[in-house]
Amino acid sequence: MPESPYPMLSVEEALQVILQAVSPLPPVRMPLPALLGLVLAEDVICQEDIPAFRASAMDGYAVIAGDGPALSVLGEQTAGAAAMPALRPGTAVRIMTGAPLPEGADAVAPVEIAEEHGGQVRLLRPVRRGENVRPVGQDMARGDLAVPVGTVLGPAEIGLMATLGQPEVLVYRRPRLAVMATGDELVSPENPLRPGQIRDSNSFALLAAAQAAGADTVNLSRLPDDEAKLRAALLDGLNRADALVTSGGVSMGRKDLIKPLLAELGEILFGRVAVRPGKPFTFALVQGKPVFGLPGFPVSSLVSFELFVRPALRRMAGHPKLRRPEVKARLSHAIHHPDDRTEFQRAHAVQKDGVFWAETTGLQASSRLKSLVGANALLRLPAGRPDFAAGDEVTAILINQPEVD
Repeated sequence: MPESPYPMLSVEEALQVILQAVSPLPPVRMPLPALLGLVLAEDVICQEDIPAFRASAMDGYAVIAGDGPALSVLGEQTAGAAAMPALRPGTAVRIMTGAPLPEGADAVAPVEIAEEHGGQVRLLRPVRRGENVRPVGQDMARGDLAVPVGTVLGPAEIGLMATLGQPEVLVYRRPRLAVMATGDELVSPENPLRPGQIRDSNSFALLAAAQAAGADTVNLSRLPDDEAKLRAALLDGLNRADALVTSGGVSMGRKDLIKPLLAELGEILFGRVAVRPGKPFTFALVQGKPVFGLPGFPVSSLVSFELFVRPALRRMAGHPKLRRPEVKARLSHAIHHPDDRTEFQRAHAVQKDGVFWAETTGLQASSRLKSLVGANALLRLPAGRPDFAAGDEVTAILINQPEVD
């Protein structure tokens, strides 16, 4: 087999090359119903006091503090109606939560301390000035910073922007990722297997991984090891998406056609990483768009996606946090680790009495997708250290947790 012309990058070096080559997509204005999970690209400033009028904080009677205890009820003030005429001493207005206070009223006596009969209300105790009253601007004042740029928009932020009268805001849109799997041996899941064939899992796993990372997807499906068809699919995918990911075809075999095609169509920034699994992972720019060439083994493909593609997609989506959280974990059992490359073993980590303990998910073969099922951590085993004993401490990347700074 010929020697690769590409130097071997470390995991961190490879990630830095990728993150330096991608940037947030141009912001666009989008309406409130489309904002969930998107990243705000501008500060949202409060343009009016909230509330804009003095409002009752509960159901009761609008009164003048110190007045009473027996008061004449002038009428009823409901939410959404204009304020009633001003109160005068010895009077009260029945009022609902959120309704504006009549002029002259400076407190609300809750219904629990009031007894009304025949147009008269008797207060069982005096109320203080300002009691149960929401003053103008209590929630937010004009000019306040409501939601800062870089915020990932959830239900509360979207609700607040509706409160502020912002029907649309400037956000970074979701990146669109084209996904294709390559290999003459691949067939769709519903098909019976003929000799030498395997079912295509990578297309489905990578589409799901992209969606979980917050990206929209374009499914280019399965492509045979045919140069003309692969070239056409690559160009089609880049025309329809912001980035493209392939699986398979990046090693050094006669039918590994992805690297030569990427070199023909664009520029390969690196073609090997000192990592297990995922050594032949390739990153290129074609037509100014990132292309990620993932190995064909299912575990290599998904682990490479987690380590390199997911952070890139999040940067393109404007996320300020790109990396998963990491913790120190003790091993529940010994682990064999060939020390020529940094290895990421699939594991299950649990916290007991403030200490994380991790055990692997069994056989760590790159073809064994079952090793990722139920895993919540990748154990980073550095190059240069051969094996680990039970109780040794390692770094665990928590792959089912939100990103951190």
